[in-house]
Amino acid sequence: MHILWAPWRKTYIRALNKGDCVFCAMQKDQGPDQELILYRGRFHFVVLNKYPYTTGHLMVIPYCHIKKITELKGEALEEWWTLTDLAISWLEKAFHPHGFNLGMNIGKSAGAGIEDHLHLHVVPRWSGDTNFMSTLNDTRIHSDSLEEVCLEIKQVI
Repeated sequence: MHILWAPWRKTYIRALNKGDCVFCAMQKDQGPDQELILYRGRFHFVVLNKYPYTTGHLMVIPYCHIKKITELKGEALEEWWTLTDLAISWLEKAFHPHGFNLGMNIGKSAGAGIEDHLHLHVVPRWSGDTNFMSTLNDTRIHSDSLEEVCLEIKQVI
């Protein structure tokens, strides 16, 4: 049995236990995750994923607490895709990935970790970015800290 200590997840876990939405809490003008918010739009914000799949993994999140993309209408839906496009361009400038995965896990059965608040993952990908650690040990290795990644992206915004 391999044990990886992750004490920074305590805040996330406690919030889930209280029934608080981590994305709603993140929007407030205080708290430890404020530095991860890269951009605030009119209807949505863009944030660096605290538990990234790859370096630079971002999320586009509506301010309103909704479950389905069908609840976004008009200007809100337009801004959703505009911010997704911006997020891709920031990552291209900062990290030069070879491709991207865009995705939403809507509902628990679809793999949503936070199922009550819609969010879109923007995941930069590089040829060969999966290795034996992910495949055999269910472990990911990141060479940059979240703070370093956040600074690199903010420099191109």
